[in-house]
Amino acid sequence: MIGIDEIETLPRAGLESIQLQRLQALVTRVYERVLPYREKMNLAGIKPEDIRSLQDLKHLPFTTKDDLRDNYPYGLFTVPMDDVIRVHASSGTTGKPTVVGYTQADIELWSSVMARCLAMAGVHRGDLVHNAYGYGLFTGGLGAHYGIEALGATVIPVSGGNSRRQVTIMRDFGSTVLLSTPSYALNLADAMADAGINTADLRLRVGIHGAEPWSVNMRQEVEKKLGLRAVDIYGLSEIIGPGVAMECLHSELGMHILEDNFLPEIVDPETLEPLPLGSEGELVFTTLTKEALPLIRYRTKDISRLTQEPCACGRTLIRMAKVSGRSDDMLIIRGVNVFPSQVEHVLMGIEGVEPHYQIEVSREGSLDVMAILVEVSERIFSGEIKVLERLSRSIQMEIKDMLGVTCKVKLVEPRSIQRSEGKAQRVIDRRTH
Repeated sequence: MIGIDEIETLPRAGLESIQLQRLQALVTRVYERVLPYREKMNLAGIKPEDIRSLQDLKHLPFTTKDDLRDNYPYGLFTVPMDDVIRVHASSGTTGKPTVVGYTQADIELWSSVMARCLAMAGVHRGDLVHNAYGYGLFTGGLGAHYGIEALGATVIPVSGGNSRRQVTIMRDFGSTVLLSTPSYALNLADAMADAGINTADLRLRVGIHGAEPWSVNMRQEVEKKLGLRAVDIYGLSEIIGPGVAMECLHSELGMHILEDNFLPEIVDPETLEPLPLGSEGELVFTTLTKEALPLIRYRTKDISRLTQEPCACGRTLIRMAKVSGRSDDMLIIRGVNVFPSQVEHVLMGIEGVEPHYQIEVSREGSLDVMAILVEVSERIFSGEIKVLERLSRSIQMEIKDMLGVTCKVKLVEPRSIQRSEGKAQRVIDRRTH
């Protein structure tokens, strides 16, 4: 059996050989056991024996979130429920929740990939890991929890909420690693300031942040306010949860995808045609080793790109760029495509602006209007009106120059935008469609 260190440094030919074997076994399995997949493949005129190379992946039909909802709750499972030892589900805010299931082998796989991700960030035995991801039906908390234990580190299962208590625990327990969404990390920084706790009082060394797109500038804010190295982690419930890809400490140029388990593609979100390496498009995953709920060509809606450029860490795993946004989060304002993360990038580069904002989209007559609520520092908010007006105009011009869209800007006092314990709500769309 190939060890983890070896598989992460395999030459491409060796890794692709493993991927092909696993892909062929996966396609055969779902064709035989899952009626919706068999019907889709028959309609596309493809049989398992037609998959002779990784290039044949493009002939297989896509899977979408709607497929999971249409077969709610267990219609895409490949094993009987007697073999399923855990289920998780999405929040279901836009319809039926998507339900995912795990066999014992799936839980062991999840623990393993999450442990590998943590190791990439320099986490090791002896670390005290403050896990502020939500526990429950959401996959984040428990996925991280099992990975921490598999690595041999100590987990502090705090979950989300009660930020003041969390920073006290981080100080008193000697937490060395923080796991949370990036927006909640900033909430914790606010709570530290309120409690009179500074970074010198903490032992935090690294923060592992994911579950929502975040800009390079926000990374810098998190690092400055919490006194740690902030790294990116990627995952989604449908694929397994957290543990699909991870940024190592040697580079901020992308996250290593654990592609011995998760086979990635980039496709054009409109035509769905595969795009070459380096092209930006929608990220698509095929799960190669999951038992209960394997997925073929699952459309994530996340916008990213892939690269095989060598990494200083020695891993040969393909890397994905930080997610720049979601195709379904994209706002079209008077014909201009706008992602919330682009707005964030602009805001975080302006002095005096706090890392908390909200985009409101409304319609005036037949025209779409974008307004941005932006928190500013106490010093600026309590200063002269003309200073606020100058800052507001500056933000408007920066947004116009960078994104090509005119917006309204409203500067608001610190802490006035509602905080989230999980993913931040960045967009409020008041348009009636």
